[in-house]
Amino acid sequence: MLSETEFDALVTRALRRIPPRFRKHLQNVAIIVEREPSRPGLLGLYQGHPLTTRSVSHSFTLPDRITIYQGPHERMSRNPAELEQMVADTVWHEIAHYFGMDETRVRRAERKHGIR
Repeated sequence: MLSETEFDALVTRALRRIPPRFRKHLQNVAIIVEREPSRPGLLGLYQGHPLTTRSVSHSFTLPDRITIYQGPHERMSRNPAELEQMVADTVWHEIAHYFGMDETRVRRAERKHGIR
């Protein structure tokens, strides 16, 4: 089991793996790590208004939130390299939701690129 700081570092490295052309558009979004999800089966969760649905009225809203859950990642991975890749895949998945991809499109893109 990693410390909170060590797991945070995995999430930070995962964010750095997101191509710069996408990273530069991540605005008003908080990336948070929590130990366990409120419902089983979640590795991550996006909460907010995807960029594709935003209007001028969204300028003064609270940040969107991407939560990455440490416990499920650690239980599902067999080794440190697999854990790091799984965290990177989850961060990518949740950021795809931020950019407006629904679950079907995200899953299709993951299959195309060999993710998960």
